[in-house]
Amino acid sequence: MTDRRPLLVIAAGGTGGHMFPAQALAEVMLRRGWRVKLSTDARGARYTGGFPHSVEIEQVSSATFARGGVINKLLAPAHILGGVLGASLRMLRDKPDVVVGFGGYPTIPALGAAWLLRVPRMVHEQNGVLGRVNRLFAKKVDRVACGTWPTALPQGVEGVHVGNPVRAAVLERQAAGYIPPGDYPMSVLVIGGSQGARILSDVVPEAIAALPDALRRNIRVSHQAREEDGARVADFYAGHGIDADVAAFFRDVPRRMSEAQLVISRAGASSVADISVIGRPAILIPYAAAAEDHQSANAKGLSQAGAAIVIPEPKLAVETLSEQIASVLTNPQGAEQMARAALGVAMVDAPQKLADMVEDLAQGAKT
Repeated sequence: MTDRRPLLVIAAGGTGGHMFPAQALAEVMLRRGWRVKLSTDARGARYTGGFPHSVEIEQVSSATFARGGVINKLLAPAHILGGVLGASLRMLRDKPDVVVGFGGYPTIPALGAAWLLRVPRMVHEQNGVLGRVNRLFAKKVDRVACGTWPTALPQGVEGVHVGNPVRAAVLERQAAGYIPPGDYPMSVLVIGGSQGARILSDVVPEAIAALPDALRRNIRVSHQAREEDGARVADFYAGHGIDADVAAFFRDVPRRMSEAQLVISRAGASSVADISVIGRPAILIPYAAAAEDHQSANAKGLSQAGAAIVIPEPKLAVETLSEQIASVLTNPQGAEQMARAALGVAMVDAPQKLADMVEDLAQGAKT
């Protein structure tokens, strides 16, 4: 028997910044009675554990001009063309109603095929600056949804501000009660994202170790570090008598964030969205090598609301960070005010708005 439910193809690249908003949309569309297929690469497949089981996951080989040796870069166009042709054949078979890309090179096959076959299509840009692939397709899609506002867009392209969708696991902890810092055990969550996290592993442990004894002994740390840094980070904390849980990836970041008195993080769009929805004071260190410094743009909303302290990466030093950590954890009233301010920035209805855009596109194609 043929399944007559509408089909959404979601294409997302291999970082949490792309995959988490994709998961949020998938969750909403399934509840609205759609079928959902996810197209990603091997890196993205690492983040699929949280996706609903009914999402069909299709792993594609991705090619990029940005990484690899000369031969890989020369072969990239052929890999991309092959991926587009393969995706076109699958779409002729599956007949998706809408295709949505969330950025990253693995989205090229699905978006390229949707453009060739004139399938309704859109992209969602999480950051304040379009990524390379979204910029490539901005004039070849029907809609451009924006997570951060304002978003720098090519001339002639109009964006729709929907916010950055957060997963159900984050929404479940929306505005979770905040326990302000005090003379009792306190939690600090350190999340560095999948890129550029090494400097956090270099600086954060030393900054916490440099805190006054009376403050440091109350701190428990959850530190997400790259695999190659994990052992030395864990050893440093242990050597300084600091209670720390160090891992390459926490599957329960929403829980850990809701229990934290302070979050120290890169300013990736998904992390910023999670912090605002749950409502926690933050120290943000934008990734200096991010394209067109988009993480600094991401951090502005929380910073201007008084919810986050922003330290530019070139100015990140042990003493500076230690002082800022102490300024939050020794000021209960100020920390509580930061938590409330974060909630004021949240766009909790972002998944619903994005889902509405998908359904509008599908409806428009039928009329």
